[in-house]
Amino acid sequence: MNDLTYDRSVRWARRSETTPVVKPTVDPYAGLGRKSLDSLRVGVVLLDASDQVVLANPAARAMGLLRAGSTPGAVAAHPVLRTLSGQVRHTGIRREVEMDLPRVGEPLGVHLRAVAIGGGMICIEAADVTEAHRVDRVRRDFVANVSHELKTPIGALQLLAEGLLDATDPEASGADPATDVAASRRFAERIQRESARLGQLVTELMELSRLQGAEPLPDPEPVSVDWVVADALDRTRTAAMTKKIDLVVVGTKGLTIYGSDTQFATAVGNLVENAVAYSSEGSAVIVSALAEGERVDISVSDQGIGIGPGDLDRVFERFYRADQARSRATGGTGLGLAIVKHIATNHGGRVDVRSRLGGGSTFTLRLPARPPEAMLPLPASHQIEQALGVPTIEGVGQ
Repeated sequence: MNDLTYDRSVRWARRSETTPVVKPTVDPYAGLGRKSLDSLRVGVVLLDASDQVVLANPAARAMGLLRAGSTPGAVAAHPVLRTLSGQVRHTGIRREVEMDLPRVGEPLGVHLRAVAIGGGMICIEAADVTEAHRVDRVRRDFVANVSHELKTPIGALQLLAEGLLDATDPEASGADPATDVAASRRFAERIQRESARLGQLVTELMELSRLQGAEPLPDPEPVSVDWVVADALDRTRTAAMTKKIDLVVVGTKGLTIYGSDTQFATAVGNLVENAVAYSSEGSAVIVSALAEGERVDISVSDQGIGIGPGDLDRVFERFYRADQARSRATGGTGLGLAIVKHIATNHGGRVDVRSRLGGGSTFTLRLPARPPEAMLPLPASHQIEQALGVPTIEGVGQ
């Protein structure tokens, strides 16, 4: 190698060391926007100036906001989206609307928000508010039912009070004083019954509201099933004796369930009261308690009028009555079974019903024989750590 060649080689090597080598780079965020869009729970649809679908995420498809297009494989926006898009283009103002879209089964409640993003493009965001709409319907129905239930005893009290006033006014009644006294007593007795019914309704409304609230249950305690059954029978014994109904207890003695003793007594008491109210004179109501694996089943069976197949799925709804006329005669509020259902659910159990018209009914509370984990009291050390926000690691120091 001559000197000239050597010098050129050295210069080339030095230039190679100082000149950076340009390598193709990979954008680490490529596709991240699309992945983020696809992960959203809200639906997003992008329409061009001709209202053709440029982009739609899976949530929008799941909501049924897209339709088959005019050509194979093409998709079109729901007519509501196209209408909303046209309004935004016409006014230049962002539009928001909430509505129910028809579909098989329950309507789809959607909150739509459309905004222009330039270039004739309209971006539409769709949030599923079906559950919120359902809750709103339940709330409206509840208010209507409460108003109706309160209207009946309040109206009766007003009429009875007017009658009582007339009966105690000799000039207005023109009747014999002895007759007035008897009439006044009848009015007073009816006022007492109606006010008691009104008081029961308000009490059960408050109880149901408390059970449905976010207030946690107190620490679960062992509760004797024998005590729960005895308390329920004591509450209904007078009504049963009036109708000559036998209250019979069968099953296993000495069983234990965990939770609130007062709530258990309320649940079983409501079931027994219903059984007595809907049974004919001279029949029997049977209360049984059985251990079934890790649960305890408390059943209340009657020989009453029974429940039709069309009503079985609805008997636990608030204010629902399978027999309206019979319910009015018995003075029921229509809340007793709803309270039973919520008590069972709050304790990790459930309530079932078996019935047929004319063949009586059996309601069964199925409750855990041990406290659910969510209800189990923590050891004292864990309670302190939890209150202080100290993380716990099982097994450390063992």
